[in-house]
Amino acid sequence: QVQLVESGGELVQPGDSLRLSCAASGRTASTYVMGWFRQAPGKEREFLTAIRLNGGAPAYADSVEGRFTISRDNRKNTMYLQMNNLKPEDTAVYYCAVARWLPQTSDFGTVRLYEYWGQGTQVTVSS
Repeated sequence: QVQLVESGGELVQPGDSLRLSCAASGRTASTYVMGWFRQAPGKEREFLTAIRLNGGAPAYADSVEGRFTISRDNRKNTMYLQMNNLKPEDTAVYYCAVARWLPQTSDFGTVRLYEYWGQGTQVTVSS
């Protein structure tokens, strides 16, 4: 079992930056993949970015590449999402998730393959 707790969501203005954190506890392995997703009201959950705990290049959705950056601190079992130049359309509940086995990077964006999810943190971008 893996428990995930997101934090850092808040109300910000367009153009602002924000960093979200995802603290993991329980049993993890270096082969696990950790990812960030978001869900806006009335929309499906959307993949943003993911990274394998044992290294390798992260994957990003086209909608956020260049603005969002994923990172991890394996000593702290924590993953981060740095979000820059935030826009009103970035308003959503942001979730972190863990997949135990995703051998193909092309699968990183498949929501149903992630087995553990946090409770989410609200990010609101508004002037």
